[in-house]
Amino acid sequence: MNPRQAFFACLHRSPPALLEAALWIAAEHEPQLVPGQLLEEFKHIQQQIGGSLPSLPASELGQPLLRRMNDLEFQQDEYLPLRPQAALMDKVLERRRGQPLALALIALELAQRLHIPLVGVNFPGHFLLRVPGADHLLDPCGGRRLYPNDCRELLQRQYGDHLKLKAEHLASAEPRQMFQRLSRNLRQLHLAHDDLLGALVDAERVLELGDGNAADYLARASLYQRLECPNAERFDLERALLLSEDPIQRLRLTERLGHLPPANKVVH
Repeated sequence: MNPRQAFFACLHRSPPALLEAALWIAAEHEPQLVPGQLLEEFKHIQQQIGGSLPSLPASELGQPLLRRMNDLEFQQDEYLPLRPQAALMDKVLERRRGQPLALALIALELAQRLHIPLVGVNFPGHFLLRVPGADHLLDPCGGRRLYPNDCRELLQRQYGDHLKLKAEHLASAEPRQMFQRLSRNLRQLHLAHDDLLGALVDAERVLELGDGNAADYLARASLYQRLECPNAERFDLERALLLSEDPIQRLRLTERLGHLPPANKVVH
């Protein structure tokens, strides 16, 4: 079983093995990585946090869990520009620094093992968490509570005044959605550091996870363009054209397709 197959096997378990799945993603980029070894080491973190939580009902332990993680120096990676290690789980566990989504995946794994109710929230620009039924969200980077006004302010800081808070921004995220977001993050981080092949690995995973949008196909098409693979580029541009609802983007895609050599004329 290769790392990609092992990743999907983790998602098919009940419940899904979130931390192991994230480690198999890292293993696609680092062939020497042994996820089982890191999972054994993770038990020590679980014991540290589980043994120091207050004596409260499980439904009230979400925020203490995140605060205890912060005490153990699991914090948001503030290094700019961000590097792929901010989203590669083995590096996040080693450095105890990562993107909010990576920290949230660790928190969700701990919550699952410690029987604490906690779910992910696919908030734009900054992944969040929620205790089911609570009237607030939780920041995985320290455990701060966020009420609706806090969420509006966070959205405004990320995107400006033009993006208004919607109910869909506060919806719970399924495991596939979380890992598709993680894969998009890694795709962008590898691309930003000129690792085209690494970005392509992530771009393929994004689409294999399902429900890829026009931007996902366009992102992979651009990678194929830089890697001089015109047949693959053409396929993804055609998919992006079918999925796009933007007339201007559709026009540009049509023009770009017109500049590619015909599929049957490409010589390898």
